[in-house]
Amino acid sequence: MRERSFYVYIMSSPSRTLYTGVTNDLERRVAEHKEGKKPGSFTARYKVNRLSYFEQLGDISEAIAREKEIKLLTRKRKIKLIESINPEWKDLSRQWEEPPPESGILRARQTRARE
Repeated sequence: MRERSFYVYIMSSPSRTLYTGVTNDLERRVAEHKEGKKPGSFTARYKVNRLSYFEQLGDISEAIAREKEIKLLTRKRKIKLIESINPEWKDLSRQWEEPPPESGILRARQTRARE
């Protein structure tokens, strides 16, 4: 049986407006934010489209609990959390757009697409 992963993530805008969420498919969910799938949503309205932070967890209950924990943090603590792994506030999803040929990521995506 395939092990499931769940992700708690923080998206940000160029002006550092923050959004915290949880998902079982981080790439898909980030793409939805970037594409503005829901025009009236918070992330579309404030152009929150950069993946600034994420954690991978093995249990949905843990992921939801962690999301709630992060949402209760002050803005200052959320910024500290982001900067603990991403001090330059880079869009962490950019690495998915064009993986280096030797990474194997493209092969994994192609294999998933055929399944």
